[in-house]
Amino acid sequence: MGRFETTRWSVVLRARGEPVEARAALELLCRTYRPPVLAFVRSRGYAIDAAEDLTQAFFARFLERAWHSSADPERGRFRSFLLTALKRFLIDADAEAAALKRGGGIRFQALDDDGGGGDGVGEAPDAVFEREWAHAVLNAAFGRLRREAEQAGKLELFKRLAEFLVERPDESEYARAAEELHLRRNTLAVAVHRLRHRLRELVREELSETTSNRADLEEELHTLRGSMQALAR
Repeated sequence: MGRFETTRWSVVLRARGEPVEARAALELLCRTYRPPVLAFVRSRGYAIDAAEDLTQAFFARFLERAWHSSADPERGRFRSFLLTALKRFLIDADAEAAALKRGGGIRFQALDDDGGGGDGVGEAPDAVFEREWAHAVLNAAFGRLRREAEQAGKLELFKRLAEFLVERPDESEYARAAEELHLRRNTLAVAVHRLRHRLRELVREELSETTSNRADLEEELHTLRGSMQALAR
């Protein structure tokens, strides 16, 4: 398995208990990928306050009840496992809410009850989850790239070029940025190329932290590309 033995998800799967290292790795994964969980819950029709409460409750149970201990280490994709666990949690939450309603207790209120609007209206919840997962991966990679630029004393350059890293600018935008930075056009293009290359490496590294083998990593990359293409439409 090589380097996959030390990725965050692999550490969690291998531990199967509550060692400090595994707990810390799992908590970091949960913090990083909280946004797609919240987006999925919202896409199921819950009002924002209820969705926030459900998301918080989901992660609390996920960690406290060690749901990861039932994950298959041979097919260890954190994204897939997290989504499956979330769907099961919401089924149970809906059942609990229905029971409370019958008994006169408090329940989570869905948007259908108050006429509000949610995220990803008209979009399949699974598609919403994958789209926001892609955003979370990119955000994590961007954060690491920014920290690297800051450590190298190139934070201001990074800030100016960040907008060019995901979508290619037209020539007028390149020329304007070069002028503002007092750089030659070719020098700017090289800097952007290097940042893009490093960003792709960091995206791959982020995804590797949520997988336990190369085949799963390649599948996650394929899913990410599909989500990004959908975003660009």
